[in-house]
Amino acid sequence: MSLLGRDYNSELNSLDNRSQSSSESSSSITSENVHPAGEAGLSMMQTLIHLLKCNIGTGLLGLPLAIKNAGLLVGPVSLLAIGVLTVHCMVILLNCAQHLSQRLQKTFVNYGEATMYSLETCPHAWLRTHAVWGRYTVSFLLIITQLGFCSVYFMFMADNLQQMVEEAHVTSNICQPREILALTPILDIRFYMLTILPFLILLVFIQNLKVLSVFSTLANITTVGSMALIFEYIMQGIPYPSNLPLMANWKTFLLFFGTAIFTFEGVGMVLPLKNQMKHPQQFSFVLYLGMSIVIILYIFLGTLGYMKFGSDTQASITLNLPNCWLYQSVKLMYSIGIFFTYALQFHVPAEIIIPFAVSQVSENWALFVDLSVRSGLVCLTCVSAILIPRLDLVISLVGSVSSSALALIIPALLEIVIFYSEDMSCVTLAKDIMISILGLLGCIFGIYQALYELTQPINHSMANSTGVYA
Repeated sequence: MSLLGRDYNSELNSLDNRSQSSSESSSSITSENVHPAGEAGLSMMQTLIHLLKCNIGTGLLGLPLAIKNAGLLVGPVSLLAIGVLTVHCMVILLNCAQHLSQRLQKTFVNYGEATMYSLETCPHAWLRTHAVWGRYTVSFLLIITQLGFCSVYFMFMADNLQQMVEEAHVTSNICQPREILALTPILDIRFYMLTILPFLILLVFIQNLKVLSVFSTLANITTVGSMALIFEYIMQGIPYPSNLPLMANWKTFLLFFGTAIFTFEGVGMVLPLKNQMKHPQQFSFVLYLGMSIVIILYIFLGTLGYMKFGSDTQASITLNLPNCWLYQSVKLMYSIGIFFTYALQFHVPAEIIIPFAVSQVSENWALFVDLSVRSGLVCLTCVSAILIPRLDLVISLVGSVSSSALALIIPALLEIVIFYSEDMSCVTLAKDIMISILGLLGCIFGIYQALYELTQPINHSMANSTGVYA
């Protein structure tokens, strides 16, 4: 708790200056600490691209299984509802930050500062006294979320690497739908995680954001190419879905909620992204346009993927692709993109934690401590992946634990705290209370169901552990 109890102003100012040099890097966008926009601000198109980049990640590939967990009818409808609700909470967060900026005569407030300043002005004396913990809570949730993403990346890369290596001897040039053979994997999935570990440690030693922006570009290219080939395949020969349930079991729906919230991972970047625009007043249009594209993409990929693969749908849609060299290259390209994206996601928690750790030692030990903390954080994400080698359940856990708080609960509570004393309407108050309760219930029951599933014996047809396929 000492880490969270420290004043980060000097460290965050340092991060502000370093983030300014790389507006192209998605890591600088996901961080809530950025320099205010100046003459070199982002255009509408650049902002739209960043918005899409920050919301399209590994969670997208898990949506077919999420739709399976909810049902062919309930899944798309619920995904649309969660998407609309998430966008509404983004708008709430923007409005609250703008109101506080005007009230306090500040150029810009980030997510954590908005939480702190709102508590400082609330009528409850205890909350005013402990207002700074609002900022610490948001920072802590951001750290948990980003490191959770990194753990998911570990599992995603290990799953796809295992499948590519162990199927190499039966991979052909003819792309036929795969049929699952219940064979034991040659090497445990954890072996592949440990194989990836040293390469990721070396990657996160790179601290120059300009270099990371090059990796971001490579990740974008491989991701776009992979997604085009995935859509090209799943839209061919979709079977009639008469045997697919319209509504799934309510227990698996809880896993759907966590996955869906995890997928909408961009709520933490809306404030800095707006701040970096040349014309911030145009951000609302960019937000609605970008998130409409994201929601439509999510619904189409999740629904078509589930209709294509049915009960055989895996934790990542890449694990369902045919065993031929073309689609093995898709897994390789997407895994390369995720590998480079790991460093970008890792940069956010690293720049919060490392300055505190370095400040506790002399200058002679600063570099050693810096590299040690980076190595330790990467090992932590690896250990988390090893302890819970289920891609679908980790996605649901991260979504339920932290994403639901950042995307739903906190924005709704912020609006109540800030505007309640300013004649807030009963409809708005009731709406915010309902959003907060929904987020809290989803968080509690989502965590419970994910942990419950972890205690059950692994069903290899459902788990993301990969055997040999034909």
